[in-house]
Amino acid sequence: MTETTRSATHPAVSPLRVAAVQSNPRVGLENKADNVAATIEQIEECAGHGARLIVLPELAGTGYSFDTREEAYAHAEPVPDGPTCAKWKELAARLDVYIAAGIAESDGVHLYDSAVLIGPEGFIGTYRKSHLWNREKLIFTPGSSYPVFETRIGRIGLLICWDIWFPEVARILTAQGADLICSVNNWVWTPPPLFDEAGNCMASYLTMGASHVNSVPIIAANRVGEERGGKFLGCSLITGVNGWPTAGIADAEKEEILYADMDVVASRSAVVWSELNDLPRDRRTDLYDPLLGYTGGTPAVR
Repeated sequence: MTETTRSATHPAVSPLRVAAVQSNPRVGLENKADNVAATIEQIEECAGHGARLIVLPELAGTGYSFDTREEAYAHAEPVPDGPTCAKWKELAARLDVYIAAGIAESDGVHLYDSAVLIGPEGFIGTYRKSHLWNREKLIFTPGSSYPVFETRIGRIGLLICWDIWFPEVARILTAQGADLICSVNNWVWTPPPLFDEAGNCMASYLTMGASHVNSVPIIAANRVGEERGGKFLGCSLITGVNGWPTAGIADAEKEEILYADMDVVASRSAVVWSELNDLPRDRRTDLYDPLLGYTGGTPAVR
């Protein structure tokens, strides 16, 4: 391609450096201030390396393993008016960055495991985790929608951890026009085999698969460390529109930050593989509705 050749992806329309932060927050009110301070340092470090979209793990400011609802209430904050969001908003404005991060949200008597999206101009929106894992069901209220947020850099969808095991989530976000997905996670160690012979875990493959079949980049930030008997998986990754990791897969036990350069809106044309292979056109929405509610079929007669 010559420098004068123009196409759907050249020159890049929304070039952006993105970052996935793999960290180790600690549960307990005595640790909350340090957790939030760590997120500020991480965001500043990412911005210093040129990142404008920075993704932090699930419950990044509080840690994860709440023993009781009372403890979760004590950690939780209103969104977007709580102190943690206020700090992230100030930082996003000062550094001219976008931040996607997990937070324990209180809304009246309800508690949500949420992800917020904040940009240079302020708070953009919230996603409340819809698929609750294990003891989360005893603490949090499940969310009930899959919002996609229009921003200056492109259309951004959010998902949280266990959501990636449900292919409907990434598909619904993409069907609603998401250009990329920010995945904030606390993936945990599960019964063996945890890794395959290539050293990869199932969460990584599920992220790559969701990215590939939807032709959408996914920035997946997970945590590491141990907390109240649980161990976290690490293995953060950033995929391109083809589903393959663009910056490798992070270590299973170390804190680190992954970076990748992408054209955020490239997914709008990347879904067209050839004249005869077009993912949106090939979907059989005559058999299921566009947002995946199955509408037909009868049991087979045996």
